[in-house]
This record gives sequence, structure tokens and C-alpha cells, in this order.
Amino acid sequence: MSIGFWIFATQTPMRILLSNDDGYFAPGLAQLATSLAGLGDITVVAPELNRSGASNSLTLDRPMHLRRAANGYMYVSGTPSDCVHLAVTGLLDHQPDMVVSGINLGANMGDDTIYSGTVAAATEGYLLGVPSIAISLGSFEGRNFATAGRVARELVQRFSKTPFAEPILLNVNVPDVPYEELRGIQVTRLGRRHKAEPAVKSVSPRGETLYWIGAAGPAADAGEGTDFHAVEHGWVSVTPLQIDLTHAAQVAGVRSWLKLDK
Repeated sequence: MSIGFWIFATQTPMRILLSNDDGYFAPGLAQLATSLAGLGDITVVAPELNRSGASNSLTLDRPMHLRRAANGYMYVSGTPSDCVHLAVTGLLDHQPDMVVSGINLGANMGDDTIYSGTVAAATEGYLLGVPSIAISLGSFEGRNFATAGRVARELVQRFSKTPFAEPILLNVNVPDVPYEELRGIQVTRLGRRHKAEPAVKSVSPRGETLYWIGAAGPAADAGEGTDFHAVEHGWVSVTPLQIDLTHAAQVAGVRSWLKLDK
């Protein structure tokens, strides 16, 4: 099965920054580095610990340390956003041509993108002017990281041949199936979930009341054209994201509510 990307050689090696939110030791990150090998100069800067759900948080209340693992990966005692921010603004002596974040264990679709550290690492690159891709595997079983790695390679190859005229932020979700079983690629929009499941309450051995965040709700808006629908039906979902949170359709209504002149 071919997704339909051609393989091109670049005259100038790309400089690719890799990060994630599962930690520098995660198998998805190792697969991503392996899959992108040979496409350019690769630098890995990832969190020291699993920081799933860290969203776009930056560590501002304490300094962070940077260490290098035996395999050459650098890791930071901070969040995914910290990793990319430090790499681009001070650690590297060059600006990367691309940031690739992942491969996340589990999908990041719909409302999940708001909380995702995987998406946040890519978003930080995008905010700093670097084209960025977040890539996630569509289940928590993690059977086919190589499939997502191959898709990531093809996307980076395509970018090296035909870069965008402006920075772009792509959220990519890959079904957890062998590469040959993929049906292709769809450009999608984010779906929506139902309200989350209730918080889980428990009691510690010391009698303290503890709470766990409840599970994410099922998909509510998961029809054709959404990322949920694409991945469920065997397609790679590619969703271009933006950071402007302004609700443009409500600007006039709020202005009227406040009784302000235009």
C-alpha cells in the first residue's frame, strides 16, 4: 500500500528537532528517530519524565537541568514546551528547519489536543516560527510504531521537497495497524468529545481524600471529515491547527452586550 508520497533527496541536510511528552526513554521517540535517520541532522530534546497532559505549560518557578543520555538524546527536567523552547531559544546554535513531536502512545484527536503535551511541543515550535508536526499512534497498545514512523518520514520528505510558505502546525494521528493496511491519508478537522467521565475519588492509607481525573468521554462529533472518523476507518488523519483562540463570530455580540460603539 502506498500513501502516495514520493521520496526526494535534499541538497542541504535538514535540521530536525525531535521531542515528545512520554519522556526521552519512550519507544515512540526511539522509533521516530530511527525512521527519520538519514533525512538530515537530528537533535533530540525530550522531557526527563513522562509529562503527558502537560499541555503548553512552561516551567517558570524554578531552573531546569539538561542532561545527555547514553544514546545521545538530551533530556530536560521540564515540560514538552520547555524542551522545544529551550532548544530553539538557547540550546542549539541554529534554528531547526522542522520540529517533530512524538510518536505518542495513544491518539491526540478532538479536544485531546488542548491537553496534549505531544501537540504542545509541536505548538511551541510553531509559535517560534518553525514548521512543526505532532504525530500520535491511534491506540494505547503500541503495536505498530513503525507504521507511524514511516508516515512521519514521508511527511518530512514531502516538506523537504515542497515546504510551506509560512510556518505550519500539523496534528497527525495514525491507526495502530501495519503500514500495508492503511487506507491512505485524509486532511481532517478536529472532532469533539462528550463531557468527561466523573472524577474518581479514593482514600489514601493516611485517610486523605484523593482524586483522579476521570476518563475522557466518548466522541460526540465524530462524523465524516473529523479526525475520529478517519482513524476509526483506517485513514491517517492530518489536521492543520491554528493558535488564534479569538471567537470571531461572537465579537459583535459581545460588543453589543457591553453596549460599546463599533
